[in-house]
Amino acid sequence: MMLRVTETPDLTMSEKRKRPTLQDVADRVGVTKMTVSRYLKKPEQVSSVLQEKIQGALDELGYIPNKVPDILSSSKSHAIGVLVPSLTNQVFAELIRGFESVTEPAGYQTMLAHYGYSQSAEEARIATLLGYNVDGLILSESFHTERVRRMIKTAGVPVIEVMDSISPAIEQAIGFDNEAAAFAMTELMIERGHRNTVYFAARMDARTRLKIQGYERAMRKHGLEPFSLQTEQASSFTRGALLLRQALEQHKDLDGIFCTNDDLAVGAFYECQRQGIAVPQQIGIAGFHGHDIVSAMVPRLATVVTPREEMGRLAAENLLARLQGKPVNRSVIDLPFRLEPGESLRSAS
Repeated sequence: MMLRVTETPDLTMSEKRKRPTLQDVADRVGVTKMTVSRYLKKPEQVSSVLQEKIQGALDELGYIPNKVPDILSSSKSHAIGVLVPSLTNQVFAELIRGFESVTEPAGYQTMLAHYGYSQSAEEARIATLLGYNVDGLILSESFHTERVRRMIKTAGVPVIEVMDSISPAIEQAIGFDNEAAAFAMTELMIERGHRNTVYFAARMDARTRLKIQGYERAMRKHGLEPFSLQTEQASSFTRGALLLRQALEQHKDLDGIFCTNDDLAVGAFYECQRQGIAVPQQIGIAGFHGHDIVSAMVPRLATVVTPREEMGRLAAENLLARLQGKPVNRSVIDLPFRLEPGESLRSAS
């Protein structure tokens, strides 16, 4: 699993672009700047027809409300916006730790925003961060609304997307191949004799769907039928236990469980203990990401170890390089993952 680097045309970022003003929006619609301002503050004070026209112009221009005084709008804020989908997930805590290990010594502050896996919430948070004139953005999602893309283009600040090295990136991506990681772990489970493995999925974001694809590809490669239990609910130990109970009811001959993250795997593991199901003799269990807890369990949990802290560090280094006007010729940095077989899978034959 080698680090993969993709070359790209020169990407540099030394100056923020001049952003569309209220007057630009007003000129586009053919109204006064005061009317546009009134719409932004209290939309109901303008007619519905005008509301539609003004909003259309705002979207087309990628207008970003300015939340700092005009005198500061062309200056560097020495702040970087970081968007994460969850504040409770250890994955993103480690990502931020790696990021700040570089940015804090360089004199940059982190402006952290949480969007709960919602595209509309991400859009609103990015608008707010850009409104505060952040110097750059770190996004932990690869799929965005068209308005987000327009705002980022308008702002002219460097953007790096993390956690996924395969999906198309706005400018730069630093992450790992989720589909390949899931494929590799599924193959390991099959090699260890777990041929009736069920996949537990939560949240159903883009990365989870990539993992499911990897699991399904590995199962079909070996002539096995994939079977997954999916929920839009957040991952938790409790959710993992619930999914195990559902799996036992729906898939009587299961002998393996592969979870989209370690939280679900830990919950499934302890539910097996509660029900007297031997791990790994009766059911093998594997998680994803390699949290600290997995190495403290007995038997030690199998998992895919992902490079969260390194990812954050590299994202910071690349972002700061672009802010200093240095050319960046790597559009994708594909970091290696590692399989930890632990003790929750059967021994290699």
